[in-house]
Amino acid sequence: MLAEAFPGAEATCAELGPDYAVASLSVASSSIRPGGFVSGPTQFAMADAALWYATFVAIDRIEPMALTSELSIRYLRPAQGQRIWARAQIATATRRSVVGSVIVWMDDQVSRPSAVAQGTYVLPR
Repeated sequence: MLAEAFPGAEATCAELGPDYAVASLSVASSSIRPGGFVSGPTQFAMADAALWYATFVAIDRIEPMALTSELSIRYLRPAQGQRIWARAQIATATRRSVVGSVIVWMDDQVSRPSAVAQGTYVLPR
């Protein structure tokens, strides 16, 4: 579905669970800032992708037209590494929207998140 409906998507859906989704991406050199840090926009995009994938879990179907309604992020520490991960956890899902929180980390350091986010996806009528 990603390749067909959203060919520009770089993140992959690495894992799905009953109320969560994990997105992953190999960090491109264009995403690296001075000091070897992964850019904020790259981390934001990963949080958004993970929450989009988790929305599919919450509504029990793939809905390409689910749209970001709101997403806020807090950067906790510089992100350095080769692979970025984001795990979205669903907080609530209604007929019109899905709300969740996201943890972003680098490589295998899930215990040291680089960012946390919370957002809402709105579903089409």
